[in-house]
Amino acid sequence: MTSSPSEFPDFAAFSAYLDSLGLFHMDLGPGRMRAALAGLRLVSLPHLAVQTVGTNGKGSSSALLAALLAAHGLPTGLYLSPHFVSVRERILLGGRQFPEAAWTDAANAVLAATAPGGATGRLTYFELLTAMAARMFTDHGAEAVVYEAGLGGAGDATTALPRDLVLYAPIGLDHAAVIGPTLADIARDKAGAMVPGGVAVTGPQPPEALAELRRQAEAIGTRLYDVAELAGYDAKTRKAVLKTPHRLDIPDAKLRLAGPHQAQNAALALAGFALCAGMLGIVPDPEAVRRALAETFLPGRLHLLHLPEMAPGLLLDCAHNLPALTALETALASLRLAPSALIFTCLGDKDLDAMAPVAARLTTGPIFVPELPGVSRARPAAEVAAMLGPRAVAVAGPEAALESVRALDGTVLACGSMYLLAALFPAAQN
Repeated sequence: MTSSPSEFPDFAAFSAYLDSLGLFHMDLGPGRMRAALAGLRLVSLPHLAVQTVGTNGKGSSSALLAALLAAHGLPTGLYLSPHFVSVRERILLGGRQFPEAAWTDAANAVLAATAPGGATGRLTYFELLTAMAARMFTDHGAEAVVYEAGLGGAGDATTALPRDLVLYAPIGLDHAAVIGPTLADIARDKAGAMVPGGVAVTGPQPPEALAELRRQAEAIGTRLYDVAELAGYDAKTRKAVLKTPHRLDIPDAKLRLAGPHQAQNAALALAGFALCAGMLGIVPDPEAVRRALAETFLPGRLHLLHLPEMAPGLLLDCAHNLPALTALETALASLRLAPSALIFTCLGDKDLDAMAPVAARLTTGPIFVPELPGVSRARPAAEVAAMLGPRAVAVAGPEAALESVRALDGTVLACGSMYLLAALFPAAQN
């Protein structure tokens, strides 16, 4: 185990320490985070805090809500995971990354609050970043922040934060070995993020997941809204609706994020915004709503790249579990897009038996399965390729996968793992 330094002299030193913690190390539970927040004097936050929990759509819903708040003039923070190229992508204020010096300052503040003999022990990778995010947003004057949960709900680091609102994106079977094994178990864990006596909003859920959310809300006195009570978004007519405190119909509200599933994410974000507007005394402005929906973009969500010296377009999507792959299949059909090839792999904790048939249907062309060097939870490429069938072939890594598709026509799709996309981004930029 690498011991904690007494101080980080620069961002490079912090990055090295962060890497030493292990991206995949998980030790769920709120104790260390609560102690760290106490040491940082962040038991209460000076900004409105919204937490987004769920299996799929958390990032898009969080980004859309942050954009809606920012478009109405609020200094707004956004905390996301994972990142693709730089860890600085995870903590944004007004859509912009903090300078390296701000990261180092926050890291040193958390280090001091969690030093041996201090408030708590060594934080995990995600806990450290969550504590730093709360500190950075506080130091730099954020008035509202949207925090995307990492894994689960009850034991997630973001659940240790004081929160004014919890949003529930769709809950599905993922991380079953950690918070499962059943969908009801997963939903029960995520329901544990609710604030007693607080407020939460849920989008459409499988019946067993919704039952767990309602059961928890009733048990602890949380007001649980259905998204349809507060807002809506119609992808066909491009109309956004806010139903509280007064009904507001907003026509011509185009979404930049592609795919039918993004309408559901937009509706959840609009519902969250309706409640936040009431808490903050904001009068919703139709033009600000239109601007936020039209401008919000997240990398890796049906993200089309045109690379130098590469004939096909490269379409990146972060679908990494069965519900997300199913949504991706529907999105491709709605866009009338038939990929000429697929780059795919997944981590060892995913249900590859269920995912493989859907992944194989995403193209009628070849499938390239790269190894993911340095990702300890990655499945061996040969194992994934065998599950995908005779059109699939294992390759040495992301660069080899790109080289294999470089001369193809049409569009090549890459999906299956956020870490595959993270590996492809720098490879694509070479």
